[in-house]
Amino acid sequence: MARTGQPSSRDVEATVRAVQVLDALAEGGELGTTDIARRTGISASTVSRQLGTLARLGLVEHVPASGRYRLGVRILRLANAVLGRLDLRDVARPNLEELVRQVGETATLSIPGDGDAITVDFVPSEHYLQGVTRLGRPSVGHASSAGKVMLAFGNVPLPRGKLASYAPRTITDPTALAEEITRVREQGWAKAVEEREVGLSAIAAPVWGTSGELAAVVALQGPTSRFDETAMQTALPLLLESARTISIALGWHVS
Repeated sequence: MARTGQPSSRDVEATVRAVQVLDALAEGGELGTTDIARRTGISASTVSRQLGTLARLGLVEHVPASGRYRLGVRILRLANAVLGRLDLRDVARPNLEELVRQVGETATLSIPGDGDAITVDFVPSEHYLQGVTRLGRPSVGHASSAGKVMLAFGNVPLPRGKLASYAPRTITDPTALAEEITRVREQGWAKAVEEREVGLSAIAAPVWGTSGELAAVVALQGPTSRFDETAMQTALPLLLESARTISIALGWHVS
């Protein structure tokens, strides 16, 4: 007997098969009984019974025109209930901590703002630069890696006119900024080397929400003397994987 408050360690095979059927429909869209049986390895007769039960519960729908099945609207209600209780910071925090452990530089989490990306959480490294990273601090759209990601994927207009300069390498020409944002869109991440502060380098990647919208930005930053081009290129795959992991946890569907 399972201990009180603890889930049983024994599987109910019918439930396992039901989840396999739902997973197959999630991946394949509209599928027939034979298609699902082939994908899951479950016999067609068992799949048929599972589909009948799941349809009566509203978890799948039968499509009369094709004779196939697809996920039902009750799935959306259940999914929304899960997504509604997810806190972005709770989901992202373990990933930020792992990035810091792997890379040794400060990891930040920002959300899109009107013109800047706003820091909502960060995990400092042992060499954390105080004052550079703090909660609520804006990452300027045209002068930071997180800000560039927001401009590239956040459905916000690019700033016009001469742009404010924060350091000798800040992009201040709108045409040059437009070219930079195009490059960010194409490569899927952004870099800023001494553009917001002299001596600071950073890379950033987008985090996607359930509808494919920009939900947040994950970034790594450190002193240029240590977080140089080679270090950033080494850290980039880890950053991209972290952003992908957080996106999936938030309900983003990998296409």
